[in-house]
Amino acid sequence: MFRRTARLIRSAGTTIPTRRTTARLASLILAPLILLSGSAAAQTSVPAEWRGKEARQLFGAKAEPSWQDSAPFGSYAKGCQSGAYMMPDTGPTWQAMRLSRNRNWGQPQMIDFLKDLSAFAAKQPGWAGLYIGDISQPRGGPMTSGHASHQMGLDADVWMLPPQRLNLTRTERENLSSISTRRASGAFVNDNWTPQHHQILKAAASDPRVARIFVFPGAKVQMCKDETGNRAWLRKIRPWYGHHYHFHVRLNCPAGARGCVEQDAPPPGDGCADAQAWVNNILNPPPPDPNAPKPKPRRQLTLADLPQQCVSVLQSR
Repeated sequence: MFRRTARLIRSAGTTIPTRRTTARLASLILAPLILLSGSAAAQTSVPAEWRGKEARQLFGAKAEPSWQDSAPFGSYAKGCQSGAYMMPDTGPTWQAMRLSRNRNWGQPQMIDFLKDLSAFAAKQPGWAGLYIGDISQPRGGPMTSGHASHQMGLDADVWMLPPQRLNLTRTERENLSSISTRRASGAFVNDNWTPQHHQILKAAASDPRVARIFVFPGAKVQMCKDETGNRAWLRKIRPWYGHHYHFHVRLNCPAGARGCVEQDAPPPGDGCADAQAWVNNILNPPPPDPNAPKPKPRRQLTLADLPQQCVSVLQSR
């Protein structure tokens, strides 16, 4: 318990605990932790008043994390998190953006990773650190808008905009925009792309905590062209739609997290040929298939779709 209390103080990024941190500390000292054992969670049923309701509304209504041990449950696009840590609004080498969304909550491994990566970024010419976008909601789960993933506190968006200063006001953080680093619909990088982007992404992908990083196809191709050293890290860099205003980092499940479903391993090799094929399709798109079925509307998840532990996460104080 004392080690966990110390971790909460470090998570606050200051010697004076925030209101949320004080509440978390009080809960640890004055109340027993609610442990989420697999057997207990399996016996938990969805309360009648929550049946049939969209999970995004239930999780989006929670403004504080659960008073439980930290753990991710389920998968990146169908899960939740207990005992989340808040990424402090401001630190020596980072600022969290869009604070009104209340999505700067993650598992402790993610918070530590972002602090480490921002310290590396601050050593790059022209970068004061990192601007951090969405991580997860206080208890994870489906979001009311935006992401399909980011549900377990193990995904985070990092802005492509090099921070020039780290004293932005709350209003500035709501209104400042990141920069696009793509051109030709993502087939190539534009003049905003720098060697520093390459180095920061390389550092992130080289971290053993990282499972995958998603960027637009042209960035992957450019990194494949520019890398002259060890190319093993390129395997984790995966092209995906969008992701030109930010890159998306996904961590592996923490050691011992039995309720967490791992991301599939990326295909063998550095993935450069696949990224080039994607770029070729952007530049010369294949003709549409007239027989292709129309995409079905995505059904919104209910609490019954999520791991049983997520009921306890919502019910926790």
